[in-house]
Amino acid sequence: MAIAVGRASAPRDSDTPLLAEALEARSVAARVVAWDDPDGGWDAFDVVVVRSTWDYVSRLEEFLTWAESVPRLVNPADVLRWNTDKSYLRDLERSGIPVVPTAWFSPGQPLDPPEHDFVVKPSVGNGARGSARYRAGDRSAVAHVERLHAEGVSAIVQPFLSSIEHRPETGVVVIGGQASHAIAKPLQLGRVLRDDSEEDRGITRTDAVREELAVAERALDAVPGGSARILYARVDMVRDDAGRLAVMELELTEPALFLALEPGSADRLAAAVVALLDEQ
Repeated sequence: MAIAVGRASAPRDSDTPLLAEALEARSVAARVVAWDDPDGGWDAFDVVVVRSTWDYVSRLEEFLTWAESVPRLVNPADVLRWNTDKSYLRDLERSGIPVVPTAWFSPGQPLDPPEHDFVVKPSVGNGARGSARYRAGDRSAVAHVERLHAEGVSAIVQPFLSSIEHRPETGVVVIGGQASHAIAKPLQLGRVLRDDSEEDRGITRTDAVREELAVAERALDAVPGGSARILYARVDMVRDDAGRLAVMELELTEPALFLALEPGSADRLAAAVVALLDEQ
């Protein structure tokens, strides 16, 4: 089997070494290969697990074309295509899942800054890069949206939820269809992400409450083709200013799973991979 990563991700990817070690303990050899390696030999692998392919953002179609060329990819290529643009939040909302209110601005559509604090994000992005918080009515956000449009990317605008300043978002990690563990992630806007350790970023292990686990399950059930196709996921959610739970992101492409924070989680992921291999 193979683990697909990004060329520059190795120093910052704490999950892949733990997964490879757990697979080795189960007598499964895992080859770590950059997704854009022209000599990857993807047809030769029984299973290819997508992991820290964090450099896909500026090469999205190239990445998706690669994913669609790999015969036995997890998570599956059609799920990656659905998930790499945050427009999937619309599908979640249509399925009755609570999401952070989101307005969409496609290239050429001007922004009229809202009269409340808000956040501008690219519709295709990871690690909070390209995202920024603005005060109510701040016209400088217009230039931010125009920069995203110039890059051919739609912008999304969400209200800034002040609750996150004192209550971290919860990320529920799901492995093999079962909730494995959860992390508490404080506000990340304005930070350089993925380059810092979990400790540097203030991310810690936490226990998800029943309501959070239920929302995570519902979100995965809304994935095209159903949740049974998903090897791993991270469902990030926050409380709004009234205390109501809302999904911020459903990460199915290359999420950090924070395996180092939860003893046994790497082995759970390895066991789920072995189960896939047994199906081949």
